[in-house]
Amino acid sequence: MGGSGELRRRLERGAELRSYRGAGISADEEAELEAAEAKEREKRKKVDDARRVEYLIRDAMAQGKFDNLKYAGKPIPGLGEAYDPDWWVKGLIQRENLSGLGPKAILLRTEDAELDGRLDAQFTEKQVRDLLADFNARVIDARRQLQGGPPVITKTRDVDAEVARWHERRAARALAARPEPEPKRSWWQRLWRGTT
Repeated sequence: MGGSGELRRRLERGAELRSYRGAGISADEEAELEAAEAKEREKRKKVDDARRVEYLIRDAMAQGKFDNLKYAGKPIPGLGEAYDPDWWVKGLIQRENLSGLGPKAILLRTEDAELDGRLDAQFTEKQVRDLLADFNARVIDARRQLQGGPPVITKTRDVDAEVARWHERRAARALAARPEPEPKRSWWQRLWRGTT
């Protein structure tokens, strides 16, 4: 690649001659400058694109332009996945942690995954039933929509079964939260501590 050093020298010479142009050079020097630039253009046409690209990459590496890139040494996310026409919308939603946006089918899937946690936060059985009735109504409504997008695969929840599961989880939490009784002390330990 001895030609790339020569190319660089000629580019520097052309830049030097161009800088003289603004300083008021003579007509002979102007002609020399035009000839040098024409010769440089011809030489650039003869250099194939692969060599030019290789030169530019090596030059950028020498200048440190590739240092500290975001994914240096890491796999590029999303590489090798199937093409998705809505990739930028999904990426925006994920990056910005937006909620409440997107197709109903996807929103219902995420809500279904988090529904047990929301049910556990309720205090009464009526609140649990209301929450489940609202969820089931939205699932049925989304199934009726024919606006395209991903299919709605979220299933409705059986209200009575979910209420029974809510009672079981609530009883298990209450049992786990109950403090252990203190062990019974013998008569001499009570006497020693001052309590009878």
